[in-house]
Amino acid sequence: MDRPRPLARRPLTALLTATTLAATGTAALSSAARAADADLARNGGFESGLDGWSCTAGTTVNSPVHNGTSALKATPAGADNARCAQTVTVKPDSQYTLSGHVQGSYVYLGASGTGTTDVSTWTQSAPAWQRLTTTFRTGPSTTRVTIYTHGWYGTGAYHADDITLVGPGGETGRPPAPPTGLRASGVTSTSVSLSWSPVSGATGYAVYRDGTKVRTVTGTSATLTGLSPSTAYAFQVAALNDAGESARSATVTATTSTPDSGGGDSGLPAHALVGYLHASFDNGSGYTRLADVPDSWDVIDLAFGEPTSVTSGDIRFDRCPASQCPGVESDAEFKAAIKAKQAAGKKVLISIGGQNGQVRLTTTAARDTFVSSVSKIIDEYGLDGLDIDFEGHSLSLNADDTDFKNPKTPVIVNLISALKTLKARYGDDFVLTMAPETFFVQLGHQYYGTGRWGGQDPRAGAYLPVIHALRDDLTLLHVQDYNSGPIMGLDNQYHSMGGADFHVAMTDMLLTGFPVAGDADNVFPPLRPDQVAIGMPATPNAGNGHVSPAEVTKTLDCLTKRTDCGSYAPHGTWPGLRGLMTWSINWDRFGGWEFQRTFDGYFG
Repeated sequence: MDRPRPLARRPLTALLTATTLAATGTAALSSAARAADADLARNGGFESGLDGWSCTAGTTVNSPVHNGTSALKATPAGADNARCAQTVTVKPDSQYTLSGHVQGSYVYLGASGTGTTDVSTWTQSAPAWQRLTTTFRTGPSTTRVTIYTHGWYGTGAYHADDITLVGPGGETGRPPAPPTGLRASGVTSTSVSLSWSPVSGATGYAVYRDGTKVRTVTGTSATLTGLSPSTAYAFQVAALNDAGESARSATVTATTSTPDSGGGDSGLPAHALVGYLHASFDNGSGYTRLADVPDSWDVIDLAFGEPTSVTSGDIRFDRCPASQCPGVESDAEFKAAIKAKQAAGKKVLISIGGQNGQVRLTTTAARDTFVSSVSKIIDEYGLDGLDIDFEGHSLSLNADDTDFKNPKTPVIVNLISALKTLKARYGDDFVLTMAPETFFVQLGHQYYGTGRWGGQDPRAGAYLPVIHALRDDLTLLHVQDYNSGPIMGLDNQYHSMGGADFHVAMTDMLLTGFPVAGDADNVFPPLRPDQVAIGMPATPNAGNGHVSPAEVTKTLDCLTKRTDCGSYAPHGTWPGLRGLMTWSINWDRFGGWEFQRTFDGYFG
C-alpha cells in the first residue's frame, strides 16, 4: 500500500496567500453555482399531498414530519417496495445533487435515466430523521431524470420528507395545444367513459368535470365513476407537459342513465338478508334444519357443492349424514322445505366451493362437466340458482394475463363460459351470486396477477375478470369482508378489519369502481347498488373481522345516508344498497340471532 506523502514545506506568507486565493475562488464559484442552480423537485415536502409523485403504496401523514406539516409514508408489501417517483426536466451534461430526509429501515433515495451512471443511496436503519444525499451528472443528451424513494419488500413503513434535486433547470418549452375530438361513450347510471385525440408533445392529460379537475391520466381515455344517476355532466380535457397545462378542450356533455334492476334480480326485496346454511357438514355451530330458518332470510345458500377432484369439474352435493348432524331431515323433508321457502318468496341456491372445495376448470371438458353436474343438482332439488364461493387456489392468473377485460387464463375463461351457459339455460329468473374474498377483488386495486415485473401472487384480483364478464347477469356480489389482511382503499390508505371503516371502504370500491393495479387508465367499472351486499361474520366464532351491531349500523348509515361516517369518506350515497350477507345462518342461530335482528331492526 502507498503511504501518503508529506507536504513540502512552504513559506508561511505563501501558504496564507494561496489559502486566501483558494477561499476567494471557492466563494466565487459557489455563488455562481447558486445563481444558476435551483431545486427542481416538485412538492418535495409533500405539503400538497402526492401531487407530482407516483406512488405504489404511499400516502401523506402529519406525523412524523421533518419540516412543514406533511411527509410521505409508504408501506412495502411482500411483492412491492413502495416506490414513489417523479420525473424532472434537467439540463444535459450538468451536475445535480439529490437529497432527502428519511425515517425507517432500508430506505433508498436515487435517480435513474441520468444518461451516465444511475445513483442511489440508502440507510439500513434510521429511527430518527436522517439525511441521504447523492450526486450525478447528466449525459450529453439527457433532458429528463426520474428521482425516487423506496423501501424494501415486506419491511415496515418508511417516511420521507424535504426531497430536493438541486442543479440547473432544463428547457421546458411551451405548453401543448388543447386536445380535440373529445367524446363521451359507455355511459352508465354511475360512470362515463371519455376519449380524445392525442396531442403532440403532451406527456399527460387533465380531465375536468363541471369545471373541476378530477383526474390526470397519461393516455387518451378515462372512465369517471361515482357519478349520480340521471344527472347531466360537462367534461373538458387539457394537455400537459413540463411547461404546464394547455387551454381546455371544447366541452362535451353526457347524462348518466337511470338504474334498472337487471342482472337476474328475480323478485328479491329492495333490501335482502343473505346467509349460508351448513347443509353438508357440521362445524360446531350445530345443525339447522332448512324448515327452521326464520323468514328474515331472503337468500339461503346451501353450503356446499364440492368437486370429486380439483380439476374434474364434477360437482356433488352430499347432505350432512345423521351421524354427524343429529336431527338432519330426510331428502323428502329437505325438498319440501325448499318448496315452502320458495312459496314464501325466498331464494334457495347451491353454493359451490368453500374453504375445502377447490375447483379449477383447466379444460373445456371440465367446464362442460361442471355445467352438467351443477345443472343436475339444481334440477334435483328445484333450486333458484347458483352461488360461486371459489376460495384458495381455485382462481389464479397466468403470467401473461394482464387485462381483466380480456382474460385468457383457462380456469378464468372456462368458468365465465360455464356460468354464461347456466344463465342461458335457466333464463332471466336464474339467480347468480358470488362470494369472493377481498384478496381476489379489492386487492386488485393495488396488485393484479403476477404483476408487471412478476413475483406477485397470481391469485391477486383474479375474480375481477369473472365479475366483469358477468356483471349483466350477476344478481348479487357479496365479498367476504372477513378473514382479510389490510387492503388499500380509494383514499390510498390501508384499511383493516374490525370496524365500520373497513366495510365502508371495501364497499365504496365496488360502487365507485377502481383503477386495477394502480393504473388510472384501466378502471374496474362500478356495480349497481342493488347488485351489492356486504359480507360479515355472524359471530366472533364464525370468522375474523366480526363487528358489533353498532358498527353494522354505522356502516349502513354511512353508505346509504352518508351519515355517521368515520375516517373514510365514501364517494357517493347508495340508498339502493341491496343488503347484508353473513357466514352463516347456523352461526347466527348459535349467537342468538344477533345478526338477523340487526338487519331487521335497520331495514324493517
